[in-house]
Order: sequence, then C-alpha cells, then structure tokens
Amino acid sequence: MVDLVLGIGAAVGASTLYSLGIALQATDAKEAPHEEHLRLALVWGLIRRARWLLGTGLSILGWPLQVVALGLAPLVIVQPALAAGLLVLMFLAQRMLGEHAGRYEYLAMSAIVVGVIGAGLTAPPRSTTHTSEELTITLVLVGLGVASLLPYLLHMLRRSPASVTMIGAGLAFAWSGVATKLASDDLFGHHLLAAGLWALSTAAASGVGVLSEMSALQSRPAIQVAPVVFVTQTVIPIVLAPLLLGESFSATPLGGIPLSISLALLVAGAALLARSPLLVALMAGKRVSADSDSTPSASRPSQDSSRTTPRNEAGEPSTATTSTSPARAER
Repeated sequence: MVDLVLGIGAAVGASTLYSLGIALQATDAKEAPHEEHLRLALVWGLIRRARWLLGTGLSILGWPLQVVALGLAPLVIVQPALAAGLLVLMFLAQRMLGEHAGRYEYLAMSAIVVGVIGAGLTAPPRSTTHTSEELTITLVLVGLGVASLLPYLLHMLRRSPASVTMIGAGLAFAWSGVATKLASDDLFGHHLLAAGLWALSTAAASGVGVLSEMSALQSRPAIQVAPVVFVTQTVIPIVLAPLLLGESFSATPLGGIPLSISLALLVAGAALLARSPLLVALMAGKRVSADSDSTPSASRPSQDSSRTTPRNEAGEPSTATTSTSPARAER
C-alpha cells in the first residue's frame, strides 16, 4: 500500500510538471506561423522561444517521475492520476488571476480527487511481466504508432481535419505512456539496454505527440483540444494494460466494477476541468472576462482562445487570424 501511495504521489509530481510545461508552450504555439502546421518547421521555430523551451524542459523533468510512479504502481492507476496536474493549474489560476473557481470547477475537481482515491483503493496488483507474445506487443504498438501518424498522411493529401490531429496527438502520447511502462519494468528489472531503447521510443512518440498537439492548437481552441488529447492518451493505455501488461481488472474487488467507476469519474472530471475558463485564461495569460461565470458554454465560443484561426473545409488553418477573448485549457 505504501508503494501505491508513493507511486500516486510521483504521478502527481510528474503531472504537475507536464501541466506547467504545456501551459508555457500553448501561447507560443498559437503565435507560430500557420503555414508550419504539422511540419517540423513548427518545432524548429518554437525551440527558439525561451518560454516554449522552459515548458519543454519542465515536461522532460516530469518523465523520470512518471517512470518511478510506474515502478511503484500499476499503469491503470498512474496514467489517469496524471490528471492531478490540472488541480495545480486551477490553484495557480486562482492565485495569479485573482478569480475564484465556480461550482463547475469544484465539481470537476471533486470528481478527480474521488476518482484518484477510489482507483487507489481498488487498484490491481502491479505487474512487472508483459505478455509472452512479443508479436502481440509489436503489432499493437505498430498499429498505435501508424494511427498516430494519420494526421501527417492526410496533410500530405491536403486533408488534415483538426479532429484527427487532436486524436493523433492523444494516440502518440498513449504510445509514449505504454512505452514508459515497459521502460520502467525493464529498468527496475535491471535490463538497462531494453529500458534505454524503450526510453528512446518514448522520446520519439512524445515528439510526434507534441508536434500534433501544437498543430492542433493552431487550428482549434485549446478548450477543445485539451479534453480530446487527455482522454485519448489516458483511456488507450488503460484498455491495453490487461492485454499487454497483465494488469487485469478481474483481480480487483467486485470484478473491477468499483475500479472502472473510479477511473470513469476521474477521466470525466479531468475532461470537464480542462474546459474551465479559468484554466483557459491562465494559458492565455489574461483575466477571465467580467461576464464569465467560470462555466464553459457552447453558446460562448469567443472564450475558446486568445487567438483562434479560421479553418478551411479540410480543417487546416487559413492564413487569416481572428482575435477573441481569453481561453486556453490544459491536457
């Protein structure tokens, strides 16, 4: 139980660094030239910006903590526990913007807290053994990798729907999450070469995910991007854990029903909190507008981003830009 608590604590630390990192990266991504959408030139331009580099550095520092977390707790707990970083961002938003969270935010935050506690109490035993079928791992990860590259293939065909780009980013980060788990198992098992190879593959997958996410932020407001990316990168590893990593829900109380409810509550709370105008305003570096009640509404798209971009029918950003009121949420 002590290891589980320490693992969740490490996951919260990693999530905090990841969240702070993306908060710093978001504004620079929106300011980048739109013709660099889904191109390496986008990252090349961003790495010349001190704020974006600082955000990237924080995200990199979070990865060792995630490895430690996966060495102490099962993947099905660590991956959704990464949502705890949103709570840190909400605290910062209130302190820095001088605004108070509303009932919507408190409801979402409560769902995250209850979900983490419930998942911790009903967690399956941590497994350090993978499926004996190496072909299964290979096929699943190759399929996941190919799916994450779909936005780039469509972009070459001059078809790049923003929804596909968002999901592609989530799939790349999901690949990274599974590879991080495999790296952690090999590291704690003293298989250093294998752990190093998994670490390199994690870096490559994360690079694809970052480029896709930054591109998605150019063409869609973060209030739409963040929930899609987070839910995708969280749910996919949880679904794959029983197949690849031996973390069976059947080994938990009541056949996994309480665990499933806790995880669903956690993911739903995180997806809702990522849409909070307070977090949106924090990412944009502006105050929440006076008429905001801290509750997002489909009827107020102007809160979606400090700078949004019109898209053509294929979902690509056009060269024109439109300024709107503050909004930026976090994964």
